[in-house]
Amino acid sequence: MFKGKKYQDSAKLIVKGNQYEPAEAMELIGKTAKAKFDETVEVHLRLGVDGRHADQQVRGAIVLPNGTGKSVRVLVFAKGEQAEAAKAAGAEYVGEMDLVDKIMKENWFDFDVVIATPDMMRFVGRLGRVLGPKGLMPSPKSGTVTPDAGRAVTEAKAGKVEYRLDKTNIIHCPIGKVSFGAEKLEENFNALVGAVIKAKPSAAKGQYIRSCTVASTMGPGIRVNTAKLM
Repeated sequence: MFKGKKYQDSAKLIVKGNQYEPAEAMELIGKTAKAKFDETVEVHLRLGVDGRHADQQVRGAIVLPNGTGKSVRVLVFAKGEQAEAAKAAGAEYVGEMDLVDKIMKENWFDFDVVIATPDMMRFVGRLGRVLGPKGLMPSPKSGTVTPDAGRAVTEAKAGKVEYRLDKTNIIHCPIGKVSFGAEKLEENFNALVGAVIKAKPSAAKGQYIRSCTVASTMGPGIRVNTAKLM
């Protein structure tokens, strides 16, 4: 795959095969991000589990201490007091079957996070086939199916991120923007990795975190040493 000159120049700053301490890695992120826009920084964790087995699934959510730097549009399925609480917390869209119909009939997806109260899931369940593949289906494990819609909206707006295994047993998760600086990125990184470690399934055997890489949107990957965090 062809790599541009900026990428190649950035890659020269990284010692091949080296594993950097988190603080060093975040400093390098700032030096290797060459794009004209504020790049997102993402963590990639390869875990020593087999996600095909239910007892080895790793999934959860955490509010990053410094947020994500991204403004999110929140859709909430709720009624009555919970609907009012969601609106007061800043949800862009709040409704019931009207929103279910809009998504199904108009192929409407102008939102980034979906939250639902438990009593709404009998309606929201119909959207599984369209929300599921986009990673938008509400789930109790990620805290997006909750009796406290207002709190869930507040957390989503504050920088709550969901982490989950993909089919290759890797977690991909954003931890902020390059403009955050090394210190805030490291705080977010430590919070995310700490949450993933706490979520270790009892059925997992051997080395839990096999590898960890961080990278900005257009930058090269930087290997991180997570031994001290385990």
